Amino acid sequence: GGQILRVSTALSCLLGLPLRVRRIRAGRSQPGLRPQHLSGLEIIRDLCEGKLEGGEIGSTEITFTPGKIKGGTHIADTKTAGSVCLLMQVAMPCVLFAASPSELHLKGGTNAEMAPQIDYTVMVFKPIVEKFNFTFNCDIKKRGYYPQGGGEVVVQMSPVKELSPINLTERGTVTKIYGRAFVAGALPIKLAKDMSAAAVRCIRKEIRDLYVNIQPVREPDDQAFGTGSGIIVVAETSTGCLLAGSSLGKRGKNSDKVGIEAAEILLRNLKHGGTVDDSLQDQLIIFMALAKGVSRVKSGPITLHTQTAIHFAEQLTKAKFTVTKSEEEDPSKDAYIIECQGMGMINPNL
Repeated sequence: GGQILRVSTALSCLLGLPLRVRRIRAGRSQPGLRPQHLSGLEIIRDLCEGKLEGGEIGSTEITFTPGKIKGGTHIADTKTAGSVCLLMQVAMPCVLFAASPSELHLKGGTNAEMAPQIDYTVMVFKPIVEKFNFTFNCDIKKRGYYPQGGGEVVVQMSPVKELSPINLTERGTVTKIYGRAFVAGALPIKLAKDMSAAAVRCIRKEIRDLYVNIQPVREPDDQAFGTGSGIIVVAETSTGCLLAGSSLGKRGKNSDKVGIEAAEILLRNLKHGGTVDDSLQDQLIIFMALAKGVSRVKSGPITLHTQTAIHFAEQLTKAKFTVTKSEEEDPSKDAYIIECQGMGMINPNL
């Protein structure tokens, strides 16, 4: 699957290990590399002046030989609605250990199915991942939607000497719930208002005493390409945890349903008692593996994506993960502690 490709290519680049991946997306209706997977491989190849064989659409086997991670300005363009957020996932760990600052121009879909929305990346992923002791800037130049894409995001970051471990084990209490419901292109703002209202009603049933602020917005025409709609709802807790639910509109899908779907995902994530939601879980694994020291994260049930990320991180680095059921006082909570003794990657360039 694409995720195995992303985790293993990023680690191959960081560790200087040549890599061969076979049977890429072998079970899918369109097997082999899709445009977003190929763009991800190409940006990593360019970042480290590596060699890539088998780098074409539909290829089910690639060989990658990494070089030295350079930094500088790089462009990755899926030329489709392939997710810019997945491009970011593969490139970010690598540029942290580059020789100089990097600027990544990532083009494709900003709000795509089967991937985090860019709003999630900025509102949830960014503040949490920066706890590993680095910062990055993410500028949304243009939003792009299925099927054409056409979005562009510019990510700027400076390299670090090493990553600090994180400890996210205390959930605290939910202090606020906020979000944005958006429409772009040919869609009326009424759809955004309907999504927002439906999400608020759904959350109200479970959480009565908290103000829920979900802004309906129309993306400015010069900052969006194509037509799209969706919603993200974020809960913030007293200990600084951020958990979210999001959903995308599509033709024939009732806008109330889109709002309710996002709200239900959020409520489900709040129920398990973890400090991270299901979408963030697997995205933290590679950083935990690279960090110096022991990281601990409390999560809900471990997703298949997370199991996969842990497996490949352990195969390729010397990091050691353990997952144990959290000993809760409350038996209704289904929480786990993911613990990792990181490999302590040191940036050889700094």
